[in-house]
Amino acid sequence: MKAIRRFTVRPVLPEPLRPLSELAHNLRWSWHAETRDLFQSVDPEAWGAAGCDPVRLLGRVRPARLAELSGDRRFRRRLNAVADDLDDYLTGDRWYQAQPEGLPRAVAYFSPEFGITAALPQYSGGLGILAGDHLKAASDLGVPLVGVGLLYRHGYFRQTLSRDGWQQEHYPVLDPNELPLSQVAEADGTPARVSLALPGGRALHARIWLAQVGRVPLLLLDSDVEGNDLGARSVTDRLYGGGSEHRLLQEMLLGIGGVRAVRTYCRLTGHPEPEVFHTNEGHAGFLGLERIAELCARGLDFDAALESVRGGTVFTTHTPVPAGIDRFERDLIARHFGPDAELAGIETPRILALGTETYPGGEPNLFNMAVMGLRLAQRANGVSLLHGQVSREMFAGLWPGFDTEEVPITSVTNGVHAPTWVAPEVLRLGARKIGTQRAEDALAVGGSERWDSVADIPDQEIWELRRALREQLVLEVRERLGASWRQRGAGNAELGWIDGVLDPDVLTIGFARRVPSYKRLTLMLRDQGRLRELLLHPERPVQIVVAGKAHPADDSGKRLVQELVRFADDARVRHRIVFLPDYGMAMAQRLYPGCDIWLNNPLRPLEACGTSGMKAALNGCLNLSVLDGWWDEWFRPDFGWAIPTADGTGLDVERRDDIEAAALYDLLEQRIAPRFYERGRGGLPDRWIQMVRQTLTLLGPKVLAGRMVREYVERLYAPAARSHRALTPDTAGELAGWKARVRDAWHAVSVDHVETTETTATAELGATVGLRVRVGLGALTPDDVEVQAVSGRVDARDRITDATIVPLKPAGTPDLEGHRLYEGRLSFDRTGPYGCTVRILPAHRLLASAAEVGVVALPAEDAGEGAGVLLR
Repeated sequence: MKAIRRFTVRPVLPEPLRPLSELAHNLRWSWHAETRDLFQSVDPEAWGAAGCDPVRLLGRVRPARLAELSGDRRFRRRLNAVADDLDDYLTGDRWYQAQPEGLPRAVAYFSPEFGITAALPQYSGGLGILAGDHLKAASDLGVPLVGVGLLYRHGYFRQTLSRDGWQQEHYPVLDPNELPLSQVAEADGTPARVSLALPGGRALHARIWLAQVGRVPLLLLDSDVEGNDLGARSVTDRLYGGGSEHRLLQEMLLGIGGVRAVRTYCRLTGHPEPEVFHTNEGHAGFLGLERIAELCARGLDFDAALESVRGGTVFTTHTPVPAGIDRFERDLIARHFGPDAELAGIETPRILALGTETYPGGEPNLFNMAVMGLRLAQRANGVSLLHGQVSREMFAGLWPGFDTEEVPITSVTNGVHAPTWVAPEVLRLGARKIGTQRAEDALAVGGSERWDSVADIPDQEIWELRRALREQLVLEVRERLGASWRQRGAGNAELGWIDGVLDPDVLTIGFARRVPSYKRLTLMLRDQGRLRELLLHPERPVQIVVAGKAHPADDSGKRLVQELVRFADDARVRHRIVFLPDYGMAMAQRLYPGCDIWLNNPLRPLEACGTSGMKAALNGCLNLSVLDGWWDEWFRPDFGWAIPTADGTGLDVERRDDIEAAALYDLLEQRIAPRFYERGRGGLPDRWIQMVRQTLTLLGPKVLAGRMVREYVERLYAPAARSHRALTPDTAGELAGWKARVRDAWHAVSVDHVETTETTATAELGATVGLRVRVGLGALTPDDVEVQAVSGRVDARDRITDATIVPLKPAGTPDLEGHRLYEGRLSFDRTGPYGCTVRILPAHRLLASAAEVGVVALPAEDAGEGAGVLLR
């Protein structure tokens, strides 16, 4: 019989065990080993059955066991010690509190998904895991962050395989009352809500759930509430599900509803109001519109409100391809904003203009969420050095007239939260060498550029640890593989071979990620005969563990999964290569430590960062990757291998994949496997162990989320907070008025003549040359602009590279025609072809970047001496 109503029955804990409830509802347990060990000791069998989830565990444990534990003095001492440790963690000063004054009082961090723990399945892949690691690292550092997201009742899908290897999706219903969540309530105890206006007089209501992530509150909006019609209730049904309007409503709820949820939470709890809003990808971009509407309601006009909002906003882009950006039909946007819908106080054309692709090649009928995100943020970044370059190229059209290098998009390379992803055995090994507290601080807070203490760990201990982790992975794989085959319809009598799958003494390669085509799941299958030889080599075999989900609507990705599964089903190789369905955090936490090599072979430069290899590296796993994302930035042959990229122009796709697959096979066969199996005098693979040591010593401190969040604080949050404070209603109005005046007058700004004191085309290193420039400023004054000399090496097409910029100074008064003279000197600080030019930029004390206004004046071809000066 099927129940017609569902209840959640919570346990009543004896008074001595009450701290267990607080420990279970603060997600710090997901990265704090002692807390997890404590819960496991409550009932080891129930702990496993509960999926290592403390909330579910406490719902399963027998009352007799609770009574037994309440009388167990040793357990109570452990419980009180862990509870006191959590209290110290939540209330004590940390890195942020030791910084100079001026940092933001609070930062709101918006993301469409958060991967905190498998017990709260609200993530699909790297973006969500990154967001979860950002919150955890902020908590460890004491950064006053407030996370904002949506609570999806079905989460992301669970993946199984059909008998013939086709991906199948399942969407289990999640009951928030059974998750580590609590409802945000008003003072009278009623659930706190936010509401959005929908066309036709409808409304979208959502309640606010709180997940406590260490010191960081994470607010999750849930539209499955009474008072919503069926369509509105389903807005938060699935992560990345539904059509365009469904996605638009999700993003409106996340951005607009999210700001309202933050305001509600701060009102109810006294948490400081955020001074900085961080938009993690374009999905949450509407948060800027809501903040503009707030300011307009206080009397600011739209332009002044826009400047104020921009000053305190940081936008992070994660996609290196236009196809990865959410874009909506302008008519759909117009229907959901305006007099009879949401944000009625803002004129719809002003909203549409923020997302319009006004650059060459753009589609003016589409509303681009990333474009809006960039226009609403004074500071923006990509997520690796290479991705920053790709992003500047992709969005350069928004800043016409500027070189790609000057597009105001910087980069902060992603990191990973080491306490979450480092195996307990690795942490214990470090703690034995430098102490538990120092080891925890090194992983959580970071700060040092090298972990030289790794040099003191004997080779034997490193190798024994690596084998133990590999053996744990082998056992995990066999268990998961057996469950998968039984789900595919196999009987136990057919599965005797699974006990021989993988070998703890064989070189183990891991490959696990989402399955879009650019990540090339099946590149390893390019030459199946050659791969089979590598797997079955009599002296130097390799074994491969593969996992990954294709998007439910991506049949091409599902075909890639099926192709891989069918190869792995082959009786000749199935003991050496496996595909594990339902890749998620719980699987990943075993997979990364147990692999010797982490394989990554995307199409360069289509991977923005890629953090799975970072997690593997923190466990002593070596990376084998295309030079893309973070690996392009930090690769060294001391601790890994780079797969050569066949990126020549005109190379067809098939030929490119053939070349790169062959390079992958060559590396495995000729360099990697021989080094793994090579033994030194002591019977150990000395050179391999040295690479493991170098990975931990040199890469370890770089890949930390603590390093990443510190960079965000110092390079983006702190400047954004200063801008937010500087842009008062009066100064925001001043800046908006100045920008309008400059843009209106810019047509009359010109570089009219450039001349130098050097008459020859050669000069000696260290020499200087005088520069005189006549400019027209029209209605502007010298206080409105900066006239610059730009100089540096020139390439074959006379383009300046590695430029040096020198401001020129006004000399004298305007002539009879209103022209002004600017002067300065250039130094020739490098040899070879050298050139310079002159440009005029707007200048104002409140600008974050000279490119912010989006206008520049350059010399005309007849401005004298070409477009500048060229010395060879």
